[in-house]
Amino acid sequence: MKRPRQKRRGGLGRDAENLIWLATGLAESGSRAEDRYWDRLLCDSLDRILEEGGEDTLNAALDHLYAADPRAYDELADYIESRAESASGVSPDHDVLLIAAPVLAWSRYRIPSNTISSAVLANLRVHMQAHVLADKVKLALADFLFSPDQLPQGYCATAAFAAELGRAAVAGKDLHIDTEGMPETAQFLSDTRYLLAAIAVPKGEALFAWQQSERTREQSMTQWRMQGGACLTPLLPGCAMEVVLPEAYFAASRQADKDSRPYAIRASVAFLGAELDMPAANVRAVIAPFYDRELEEYRVGLTLRGKEEVVHGVVWPLLGAEDETADSHSEIEAVLRDCGVTEIVNLEHRFPLEYCDDCGAPLYPSPEGEIVHAEMPDEHGEQAPRHLH
Repeated sequence: MKRPRQKRRGGLGRDAENLIWLATGLAESGSRAEDRYWDRLLCDSLDRILEEGGEDTLNAALDHLYAADPRAYDELADYIESRAESASGVSPDHDVLLIAAPVLAWSRYRIPSNTISSAVLANLRVHMQAHVLADKVKLALADFLFSPDQLPQGYCATAAFAAELGRAAVAGKDLHIDTEGMPETAQFLSDTRYLLAAIAVPKGEALFAWQQSERTREQSMTQWRMQGGACLTPLLPGCAMEVVLPEAYFAASRQADKDSRPYAIRASVAFLGAELDMPAANVRAVIAPFYDRELEEYRVGLTLRGKEEVVHGVVWPLLGAEDETADSHSEIEAVLRDCGVTEIVNLEHRFPLEYCDDCGAPLYPSPEGEIVHAEMPDEHGEQAPRHLH
């Protein structure tokens, strides 16, 4: 998905130069007719590169355009995501799409990533087809609830996974995930889990319920929250959870990233209330910007009213095109006030993007204007997760 680009060394290969030319042509196009010409060439080129595993080629082209031509960068990033999640070579008679149904969760215990039983899969299938998908869709579900660390890494791996799951959708079967060797999941108080699926429809038919005139996204979201959420609850014992509307893989992942920021604040305030028997009105929040070369994120240190020690913290990363001009600061404050936190300290100092040398946890701002480790009070017995994802 679209991320700030990191500059890489080395020249551009022929395939990368061709992608840059095609994306620039599409960005500068002045008509739909010309768009179709560039579209065909760009899709053909990307499908070949994705199938060959040319991850470095894709990243080299994106890196170059990120600095040289933002419009062409956006076009190329959109097309790479689209081709990676669409599994175009799976069936000549079907449109295939990899989709994700993210779940936001928090718990003072470990948030599970686990295999989904056939009975739960069957229930999820019924409600996803009834409330989210269009009438003619074939659906294949992956039988595992993924953590962010366990998702396909990179565009080529995403395309390969989309093709495998897409073939299962065309065949009308779910996909078993082999968990041997799967990465371990880090422990966070708040995190995201992903139900992954592929859908297949006859060429040109509607993919989602809201593409049909009698349904809206809001209606689908309401029904999925009620019915799909109830099916997912047994997979996340001991967790509070909130579902995100199932959508195309990259779009759903971006929405989950966006929604996870206010969710993490609400989870942190609720956690302190449960662990320390502390109402939100007795919590003080300290908001500060953190920089590398540019503003990267805000961090929120949480203290108890009248005390200086930071007992917990939340990271609010900037996403996509957000920068210093975005009103993230006001959004964070609004979420805190909605949670019942009334004492909020705003620090304008440019803090460095630093982490604990021992455990790697972010350092958070204190009311005194320092960056410190978040530590629960000594009288708090059981060890809880140190920070939010």
